[in-house]
Amino acid sequence: MAKPQRKPPTGTSRDRTAAGEVSPPSSAAGTLLDAVDRKIIEALQHDGRRPYGAIAESIGLSEAAVRRRVQRLRDHDVLQIVAVTDPLQLGFTREALVGIRVHGDVRIVAEKLASIDECNYVVMCAGSFDILAELVAVSDDSLLHLLNDSIRSIPGVTEVETFLYLKLAKQTFTWGTR
Repeated sequence: MAKPQRKPPTGTSRDRTAAGEVSPPSSAAGTLLDAVDRKIIEALQHDGRRPYGAIAESIGLSEAAVRRRVQRLRDHDVLQIVAVTDPLQLGFTREALVGIRVHGDVRIVAEKLASIDECNYVVMCAGSFDILAELVAVSDDSLLHLLNDSIRSIPGVTEVETFLYLKLAKQTFTWGTR
């Protein structure tokens, strides 16, 4: 006897949303999040270790539905759950933002910068710089090596301006989902 075929869920996506089952975020005009996704993200921005059961209780879903939604958001690179550290406490004594001007394809240079371990943030931008990169180094000598040997040697890099961080006044990840 043939095994019966399982039917896909019926109903609108709104019906599935209410049950916590939604399709992947759309990328047509950016990532589209529903109100429940936004509540989950905001809860995790305040405490990335908050149990899914506690989040579920606060927003009126099952723990399994919250778990599925978080996994979907992670799978689609909407969010990451990571430990945020203080580089000074870990022995990294020099942090800097570097403005980089490029001749040629900015994407190629950005890709090369992104492959450098000491670059923790690389963004292509408009304005007086083509790329901004944040660097974390263990010392002035390692920063000098990074700037001269790793960044300035990338083909297409024409100018590098370094902005040394003296003191971090604010860093927050709880800006919400607006």
